[in-house]
Amino acid sequence: MLTYEPDATLAHRLDPRTKLAVQIGFAATALAHTTPRSLAVLSAVTAIVLFSAHVSIRRTLVDYRFALLILALAPLIAGVTLGAPWFDTADAIASGLASYRVLLILLVSAAYVRSTPVRDSRAAIQRTIPGKPGQLLGIGVALVFRFLPVLQADLRTIREAMAARLGTKRSAVDRASTIGILGLTRAFDRADRLSLALQARCFAWNPTLPPLAFSRLDYPVLVLAVALAFSAFV
Repeated sequence: MLTYEPDATLAHRLDPRTKLAVQIGFAATALAHTTPRSLAVLSAVTAIVLFSAHVSIRRTLVDYRFALLILALAPLIAGVTLGAPWFDTADAIASGLASYRVLLILLVSAAYVRSTPVRDSRAAIQRTIPGKPGQLLGIGVALVFRFLPVLQADLRTIREAMAARLGTKRSAVDRASTIGILGLTRAFDRADRLSLALQARCFAWNPTLPPLAFSRLDYPVLVLAVALAFSAFV
């Protein structure tokens, strides 16, 4: 499961604002450049980012398995035509390149998640975007980072319980509907408990956030982020 893991890597020592800038710049240039040569360069940048955060490729791909399934099906669906030649290779290749760009963005985001505490992410957002909009966005990001792993664990528990009761013998539609209904029930229960917990802890709109400061390591990475952003317009 993709969560923050304490470590002493280069990515862990960077300011979260620097890492957010790299993500934005990388996503912008990945969506702007669609040629195989550009994707090869972006793949090299992705490899460097993953290495800087000590991200396991195998583990990350396992965590992204459902997204990978959708990305893999997209080129096949895009290539299908209603008449001759029944499969358009050009459309399939274009869709495949788009899916690969999305995969690279997901891998870079995995490095951010592994190397950045939730409180630091909230602090970076609220200090970059002033006022209530920054507070709302910071709270939303913090809740997603904390809430999503819990929901994933609930779904995994439901699937394991079904397998233990020979649920795998049931039809795919029956299994999917059962998991969906129980998953939604758990999600609403979790949301109610979260609301009570926030009230019990006197939830504050503007809590004391961790201090942030740029170091000498951040400046060359910020230059890289700016270069990536500008490359989207080249």
